[in-house]
Amino acid sequence: QVQLVESGGGLVQSGGSLRLSCAGSGFTFSIYAMSWYRQAPGKERELVAGITDTGGTTNYAGSVKGRFTISRDNAKNTVYLQMNSLKPEDTAVYYCNARLTVAHQYWGQGTQVTVSS
Repeated sequence: QVQLVESGGGLVQSGGSLRLSCAGSGFTFSIYAMSWYRQAPGKERELVAGITDTGGTTNYAGSVKGRFTISRDNAKNTVYLQMNSLKPEDTAVYYCNARLTVAHQYWGQGTQVTVSS
């Protein structure tokens, strides 16, 4: 019943942009904090960006600050990640996370982002 479905990934050139979307269903989206994580081959999963339930507070990994923007539309049960000035090191599978508590969180299946040099 609970689903998080990512979309918007793909192949782009260095310096290009992508917008990822994550649509939630089967839970009360508006009270969950939302985050984007990524995992590159051979590396640990990394928190990229997070946003509080109302969208009033955001946080970013230092490596993406100034280039990526997280936002949410609770009326659409959707969280977005706008990625600009993409670099090859941004290549990874990007995962959407919804968190109410440590014990109440959900993950999407991921979407591949590949940035060519």
